[in-house]
Amino acid sequence: PYKIMNRKELLKLLKRKDLKGEGGVMYDDIMESLPKAEKIIQNLTTDGKIIQIQRPCDKKRVLYFYDHTTDIEIDGEFVKQWRSISVDGLDTQKIEDYLDKQGIRSMQDQGIRRVAVPKRKKASVNRKKKAPKDNEHLADVLEDYDEKGAKVER
Repeated sequence: PYKIMNRKELLKLLKRKDLKGEGGVMYDDIMESLPKAEKIIQNLTTDGKIIQIQRPCDKKRVLYFYDHTTDIEIDGEFVKQWRSISVDGLDTQKIEDYLDKQGIRSMQDQGIRRVAVPKRKKASVNRKKKAPKDNEHLADVLEDYDEKGAKVER
């Protein structure tokens, strides 16, 4: 399905799909398109240039470009605090109440909300279909024929 012949073209395809937000490419499609695909995909995965994800619904593999520009370094202390807080048994309202008691305001939607106004359906107008008009300006050119194809005199 894809016109790719080497490792660079595979990376270029995956990067283009990533930048356009189209998602990944099926592993089977790459196997059909690329010679020595198994080895190339294995090398790119170990180099950390692509990611292979197995879909839970049908167990097929999907390849994605791994964009390292989005890597973020997070402080270990922050990660430790994040994991120490459990919110399993709490609903959203209880969490907001707790944050208010601690003096932390939860984020509120600040954007302008547009309410979708339902469009009214226009009443259908019963129009009479007009029969085709004779081309009176072509009266001297037009000729009549019967079902057999013979010319009929007027």
